[in-house]
Amino acid sequence: MHDIEPYYHWRDWYIASEDERSPFFGRQYSEFEYTNKIYNYYIHPQWDDFGSNTLYIKLLFADYDEGFAILELIGEWNDCISNDVMYLKREVADNMIEQGIFKFLIICEHVLNFHGSDDCYYEEWFDDVKDDNGWICFVNTLKHVEEEMHDTSIHFYVNFGAAFNELHWRPQKPHLFYKFIDAKINGVGKRLTN
Repeated sequence: MHDIEPYYHWRDWYIASEDERSPFFGRQYSEFEYTNKIYNYYIHPQWDDFGSNTLYIKLLFADYDEGFAILELIGEWNDCISNDVMYLKREVADNMIEQGIFKFLIICEHVLNFHGSDDCYYEEWFDDVKDDNGWICFVNTLKHVEEEMHDTSIHFYVNFGAAFNELHWRPQKPHLFYKFIDAKINGVGKRLTN
């Protein structure tokens, strides 16, 4: 786990720790000190802590004019024991909504497990963004994670599933990736090309 870095090829366009509007503004990182763990496994020091003991995040890109953000997660998402969605909503999403972000594209390919509880925070998050034509989308969710999310009924508030899986997003520029997801959510057929 310690060698899985957050995606860094968009750093020419955006760095969350240098963005005064970002909830991660001013964060300092070490390339050599590994302090954060998921259970007994150290993770790469570029991942950001937002209050969860088992789930970490990286804000890869934010565009306040377009109102979207692309985030990447790693770890175990546990709403049942540690209420991770509460931390994600209160510490990250709420701050970004205040700054004009209403479309949340969240890459979940490194979310290894999901333990659901109820859908209250997801409903609240959706209610906070829907009036601005906003949405929440989980991309590249592992099958067993997707099934647990569906069993928790968060699909009423969050876009995820087959249409948003197996997407080759890394070669894309962030705006193209966002436009592709936005078109899929709004029912306009677009193709993400390599």
